[in-house]
Formats: sequence, C-alpha cells, structure tokens
Amino acid sequence: MEVFQQSVKLTSKKRGFHLITREVVEAVRQLKKVKIGICHIFIQHTSASLSINENADPTVRKDFEMFFNKIVPENDPDYLHNYEGSDDMPAHLKAALLGSSLTIPITNGVLALGTWQGIYLCEHRNDGGARQLIITIWGE
Repeated sequence: MEVFQQSVKLTSKKRGFHLITREVVEAVRQLKKVKIGICHIFIQHTSASLSINENADPTVRKDFEMFFNKIVPENDPDYLHNYEGSDDMPAHLKAALLGSSLTIPITNGVLALGTWQGIYLCEHRNDGGARQLIITIWGE
C-alpha cells in the first residue's frame, strides 16, 4: 500500500457553493496510479466547508446558498462572536453543519463518485480568501 499527500491551494471564490472536483483531480496526479483506495480531503478553515452533491444543475448550488442563509442568518443579535463581520459567526455554524472533510473511494485511478456527484467548496464568507486543502490518498 502506498500513501500520498498533497496540499492544494484553491483560489479565492465568492460566497456560495463551488464545484472543485476538477481542481482536486488535477492537483493529485498520483490518483491515476491507484487501482483501489481511498481519497481523503480536508479543508484547513473554520468558515468554509466541503460537501458532495449535484454536479450538473447550477440551480442546486444557488438553492444550497439560499437554504443555509435561511437556517443560519446573519446579524442575529444573540451571536457573541462578531469581531470579523456579520458573516463570520454564520460561516462557522454553516461549516460545522457541513463538515471539514470528505472520504471518497478510488477505483481504477478515478474518484468513485456517482454520475451526478461533484465535490463542493462551500464558501461561507463574503471574502474568505484562498482556501487550503490537504488531500491524502491511500491505495494499491
């Protein structure tokens, strides 16, 4: 069994849900060498998250943003943590709900995602800046 690990810096993206499957696959060239294995993706931030979901219809990503803004609103007077702006605490809560890592099987050198599945960067800040991923691959 071999293990590979790579750090990937994603360019700054506006607030919303962004497909990053291609960026992940292109960044980890060792993926093609793995017949069977696991890919683990971890985001090193507390105000952005990762998810797997619909990769074809862009309205799904807009609906995700609308839904999370409804359930975790900005400017809630009960928030104590508001030093970095009105989007800061909601971003932390959204990231906690969605999570900071993904685990995806690898089959014959490709991520074994379903037909309509893609990897999302969920950017919860208005200006979150570049985001850092650590991608680890275990496999044969």
